[in-house]
Amino acid sequence: MIYTYKTEPLTDFNCEKNVDLYNEGLEIVNSYLGKEYPLIINGERIKTNDLYTSLNPAEHNQIIGTIHQASIKEAKLAMNSALEAFKTWKKVSAKIRADVLFKSAAIIRKRKFEFSALMTKEAGKPWGEADADTAEAIDFLEYYGRQMLELEKSDESILSRRNLERNEFKYIPLGVAAVITPWNFPLAILAGMTTAAVVAGNTVVLKPAITTQVIAYKFMEVLEEAGLPKGVVNFIPGDGPEIGEYIVSHPKTRFISFTGSMVVGKKIYENAAKVVDGQIWLKRVIAEMGGKDAIVVDKNIDTEYAAESIVKSAFGFSGQKCSACSRAIIHEDVYDEVVKKIITKTNELKVGNPSCKSMFVGPVTDEKAYNKISEYIEIGKTEGKLVAGGKVSKKDGWFIQPTVFIDMDKNSRLMQEEVFGPVLSVTKVKDFDEALEVANNTIYGLTGAVISNNRFNLEKARDDYFVGNLYFNRKCTGAIVGYQPFGGFNMSGTDSKAGGPDYLQLHMQAKTISEMF
Repeated sequence: MIYTYKTEPLTDFNCEKNVDLYNEGLEIVNSYLGKEYPLIINGERIKTNDLYTSLNPAEHNQIIGTIHQASIKEAKLAMNSALEAFKTWKKVSAKIRADVLFKSAAIIRKRKFEFSALMTKEAGKPWGEADADTAEAIDFLEYYGRQMLELEKSDESILSRRNLERNEFKYIPLGVAAVITPWNFPLAILAGMTTAAVVAGNTVVLKPAITTQVIAYKFMEVLEEAGLPKGVVNFIPGDGPEIGEYIVSHPKTRFISFTGSMVVGKKIYENAAKVVDGQIWLKRVIAEMGGKDAIVVDKNIDTEYAAESIVKSAFGFSGQKCSACSRAIIHEDVYDEVVKKIITKTNELKVGNPSCKSMFVGPVTDEKAYNKISEYIEIGKTEGKLVAGGKVSKKDGWFIQPTVFIDMDKNSRLMQEEVFGPVLSVTKVKDFDEALEVANNTIYGLTGAVISNNRFNLEKARDDYFVGNLYFNRKCTGAIVGYQPFGGFNMSGTDSKAGGPDYLQLHMQAKTISEMF
C-alpha cells in the first residue's frame, strides 16, 4: 500500500536526543574522512590518474575525500552504458521504478543524521540547513515515486469511441539524460534531478558539482542498495567545461537537466540547441539558473517580523541559495525602523564552523566563491552605505560576515547581479507601485516575497510581481516539495517547477495509440 504523500518532518534540535544523534552522525563521517572514491560506470568502480581532493570549507586542513575524475574516455563509457541500460530500463514498470525511489527514501531516512553531517562537513551547511536538505531529498523521492504511479494511469482519461476505436494515451521515457547538479543543495537537488529522470524510465549520465562529490557518491551507494540496476545511473565527476560540454553535446543525449549559474545554463542551452551529426531529435533542456530575489516591505506592517524574514532569507546557508533574499525593498514610512532591526539581527548572527550546533552562518563553498563575494563587497562600498558585516577571513575556512548595504540605487550592480553569498542590498521606495517596479527590475524571476497587511496590494503583487515562486507574509526561501513547486521565469531558467505535479512530464514524451474495432 502506498500511503498519502507527507513531507519529511524537520528535526527538533531543542531535543537533546537529536543533538546527540547529530553528533553521532558527525562521528560517522569523521570515521571515513580522507577515503578515496572511484567513478561508477555500469556498476563498475573505475579509477583514473586524475584525483580531486574535497576539503572542508570551514577547515582547509581537513580532507573529506579524494575522488577520481573522469576524462572524455570515461564519459564515452558512461554514455554507452546509459544507452545500453535504457533498452531494458524503459520497459520496467512504473511500480518497480517507483519502488527504487521509496526504498532509497527509507535508506536515507535511516541514515538521516549521517547525510546531514556529511553536508555540514563537505558543503559547510549548518545543522538546520543540512537537516532540511536531507528532508527535502526524502520528499523528492517520495513525491516523484507517487507522481509516476499516477502518470501511468493517464491513459484512462482519454476517450474511446464506442463500436469504432479504442484510444490510449501514455507517457514513454525519452532516453539518456545528462544530469548536471549543483553544490548548494548537494543531496536534495541531486536526488530530485537524478531520480525524476530515473523513475520516468530514463537512464542518466551524472556529473555532480565539483565541491560536493563525496555526497554524490554516497547517494550512488543508496541507489545501488535500493536495487537500481547497473548502468541506469553512471557517476562521472569531472571538469565542467570538458565533461559537461561532452555529455551536453553528445548526439545520443536526449535531454539535459541542469541546476547552476546563469552563465553555464545559457551555454548549455546554446549547445543543446545545435543538432549534430547522428542526432535525430531536438534535445530538451530543464534548467534552473539562479535569481536576484527580493522581499518587498509595505507600510503599516510588523517591522520586527519583516526584519526577521529578510535576515533569515538573506543569510541562511550564507546566502548560497538561488532563492535567497539579496534585495530588500522597503516603503519609506517604515524604512528606518526596519533597517535598524535588520542591522541588529544581522549582528546577532553567529558565524563559524557549522559542526558547532549554535552557528547560523558557516563558510562559503570555496576560494572562488570567497574571492567573488569579497569583490562584490568592495563594489558595494562604492554604491551604498555599509551598515553591517563586510569582514572576510580565509585563515581557517572561507568565512564572510553577513553584510548589509543600505540606500542602494535600484540600478546598482549589487541590486542587479547575483552575488550568491551573504550580501544584502536595501533600497527605499515611496509607495507600493514603485516597490513592484523595483522588484521586477532584474533579468531574473525566481522567488519573491511581500510583507503587507493591505489586501489590495497583495492582490496587485499576485498579478504583477513576476516571479515563479511568490510568497506573502513569509520569507522567500524554503519551498516545500509538493506544496510549492519550484522554478522561475526569465533568466532564472525554464520554470520547470521541481517538486510539482507536471515535473515528470518534462522527462517523458506522450504517445497516442488508436485501434479500430
